[in-house]
Amino acid sequence: MSFHPCAVVVGSLHYDIVVYAHHRPAAGETVTGTAWRPVFGGKGGNQAAAVVAAGIPCRMVSAVGDDGFGIFLRDRLRAAGVDDSHVATLPGQGSGMSVAIMDAGGDYGAVIVSGTNMEIDPASLEQESLWEGATHLVLQNEIPEALNIAAAQAAHARGLSVVLNAAPARTLSDTLVQIIDILVVNAGEAEALCGIAVASLDTAQDAAKALSERFRVVVVTAGGDGVAVAGMDGTYSEPGHSVTLISTHGAGDCFIGTMIARLVERHALPDAVKSANLAAAKHVSREV
Repeated sequence: MSFHPCAVVVGSLHYDIVVYAHHRPAAGETVTGTAWRPVFGGKGGNQAAAVVAAGIPCRMVSAVGDDGFGIFLRDRLRAAGVDDSHVATLPGQGSGMSVAIMDAGGDYGAVIVSGTNMEIDPASLEQESLWEGATHLVLQNEIPEALNIAAAQAAHARGLSVVLNAAPARTLSDTLVQIIDILVVNAGEAEALCGIAVASLDTAQDAAKALSERFRVVVVTAGGDGVAVAGMDGTYSEPGHSVTLISTHGAGDCFIGTMIARLVERHALPDAVKSANLAAAKHVSREV
């Protein structure tokens, strides 16, 4: 059997319930919403789908329950073109889910319940069919760190590059840090990891440079301001694109999926970042 170059995502799947309201509630406040809808989600699932949307095959390792949410997630994963043969269905367990509140300005806040994402079997990483033809592994922080470490070690043993989207932000062990080739974080995550508030492209560069003292290559996305990169080739940035913001939901996942796709195609990192920056700008300016 021949395999085309591809990416592997080990990560989360969430049934997202998106609620639309004029503003997000303060503590103790009840807000009247305008609409709601179910959305395929989980950073892992969204990033895997974004890799495929950018033209590169992608396999995913995850787990869902045998509930209605799990059926929805697997159906949507397949519809997006992602290889789900390494996604387990766990009987009697609840799938991961989240509730996101989208405000009138297009920004959002969310609460996740991890469910089966905490029960992904590390033994699935030992299947050689998972790794055939793969050049890049993508990880996030919505699964246990022990699983991220196991996946990264398995990938490195087979010559893959490992990309960690450290979202949501949490303390990272030295063991994991040492086996990450590219760290991708947004402004809030960058600040949580290095203490530098990212409020502009200049401060994004400062944060990327500070984080590059621990990580080989760091990519800091700064929303509409653009993206900053730091690593062995120095520090550089890409300005944001002027677009009409409709929704920021999924923008980071779109960025990462597009960047990974270009890297699998052997584009240099600056070109991959430039392409991803444009894709994310287009994403936030359309209905999702």
